[in-house]
Amino acid sequence: MTFHIITTFPKLFTSYLGDSILARAIKARKIAVLFYNPRDFAKDKWHKTDGRPYGGGPGMVMLAEPLLRAVEVAKHKAQNTRPNDSVIRVGQAKTKQNTNHKNTKLQTFILAPAGEQFTNTMARKMAKKQTDIILICGRYEGIDARVKKVLRAKEISVGPYVLTGGELPSMIMLDAVARQISGVLGKDASVEERRVSTSEVYTRPELFEWPPSGQGKQGRKYQVPKVLLSGHAKKIEEWKISRRR
Repeated sequence: MTFHIITTFPKLFTSYLGDSILARAIKARKIAVLFYNPRDFAKDKWHKTDGRPYGGGPGMVMLAEPLLRAVEVAKHKAQNTRPNDSVIRVGQAKTKQNTNHKNTKLQTFILAPAGEQFTNTMARKMAKKQTDIILICGRYEGIDARVKKVLRAKEISVGPYVLTGGELPSMIMLDAVARQISGVLGKDASVEERRVSTSEVYTRPELFEWPPSGQGKQGRKYQVPKVLLSGHAKKIEEWKISRRR
């Protein structure tokens, strides 16, 4: 799976992709992440990516043409052609080289507060059906509406709230989809929805007191539920089911 991120702030992703599970997935070539900065596709000498909205109103709107050029390059990359435009690559997905355009299963999304609510079910479908995903990160007052019309892109929202830009939502989508890809988590059983899970989890020690004794306050003892220490698989599973979200 290759994620193509259209963003004016690619450095925001550095820390998130550089550590933990996603970093290992990139190193193992389970996923790849490519960045396309619309500024690199602006034709004016200032590399502008925004302009005043027609009809008036506060703020700025992201220009259509730099975004569309960036998406065109992303599509070419997904189909394994090599245009001369600048692209930042993080990792190389371990997939067969697609010389036939029909082998590439690509979908384009625009991150927007008014979009369809993103869910884990959607993440599973994307991981199963797509080889490439283009995520367009909006900024300011939004993206010129013609971008959606030209690309026939689907708008996606990660929640009923407004953020500074689409970068955080795109990280959420990337993470949620990537963990559904076989091998990213090491074991498929690690994917929460494929096993009996609960928000109530415990680890060592079996018993502790808080506040600790010696601090001048009466401590309370907190113990791991006995059923989890019993070794009785059926009872443990029943307990987890009873405490599911």
